[in-house]
Amino acid sequence: MQIEPIEVPVPGPGEALVRHTAIGLNFVEVYFRRGTFQMPVLPAVLGNEGAGIVEAIGPGVEDVAVGDRVVYADSPIGAYATVRLYPADQLVRIPAAVSDEQAAASFLRGVTARMLLKDVVPLHPGDTVLYHGAAGGVGLLFAQWAKALGIRVIGTVSSAEKAAAARAAGCIETIDYRAQDFVEQVKAITGGEGVAAVFDSVGQDTFLKSLESLRPRGALVAFGKASGNPPAIDPFLLAPKGLYVTWPIRPVYTARRVDRERSTDELFEAIASGILDVGPSRTYALDDIVTAHHDLEGRKVIGAAVIRP
Repeated sequence: MQIEPIEVPVPGPGEALVRHTAIGLNFVEVYFRRGTFQMPVLPAVLGNEGAGIVEAIGPGVEDVAVGDRVVYADSPIGAYATVRLYPADQLVRIPAAVSDEQAAASFLRGVTARMLLKDVVPLHPGDTVLYHGAAGGVGLLFAQWAKALGIRVIGTVSSAEKAAAARAAGCIETIDYRAQDFVEQVKAITGGEGVAAVFDSVGQDTFLKSLESLRPRGALVAFGKASGNPPAIDPFLLAPKGLYVTWPIRPVYTARRVDRERSTDELFEAIASGILDVGPSRTYALDDIVTAHHDLEGRKVIGAAVIRP
């Protein structure tokens, strides 16, 4: 990756020109850089999430106006830039009670956490769930929000520092997956019952053991593969306990504008009311993006980080 000068583009029909004030940093961008997820063309500008000011709009734009503070996530990628064009109907206005950095640090993660908690699996107050990588950006928001909803979260972590962060966010217990068998620990914590759901973005290293951690009729929610592709499984493996496996992706759950607005409204309300502390915990300069990616891969980032253009 390298920094290059660009010309400030002119917005076309349906587009808005956004000057970034904060850019989200997400592990999915490592997948694109590695080639785990394919880029349609190369060279390319990475980055899935940004916040900033609308500086110009193209013909036919009615969703936003010049001067609006906005945030976005997902396609088209290209947030690692000082300015960019974006489909105006996909931009979301940032309310006064939320800062640009809070929005950029939490938009993609927060909508994901809300989806996992409220849309993918029916969870109820008192349910216990297992979340892998609980000190990550999504994990910390998930734990905070789950606590407010009365859902008990057991979090796996890779260090004492991350265990402390996960507990501070609301995890009732943490498990160091490097030193402890998380299946045995989950059974001990739940009195042998297992958990209602496992939220697993690790993939290959945890997938099968995540299934073992579930209670009867529990659900494995896979939503990432940081350690590689999960193994192929025979569906009959799910039969003894009547288990469910799903792989939700946020764009499907926010495809309709009504769903997108409900998700973002609830996220911003949770931030403004203090339910969620979204950080960011760390910032990088845009020209230090290589270091930022090394830190992501080295699991040195606890919580959310943003890039300041």
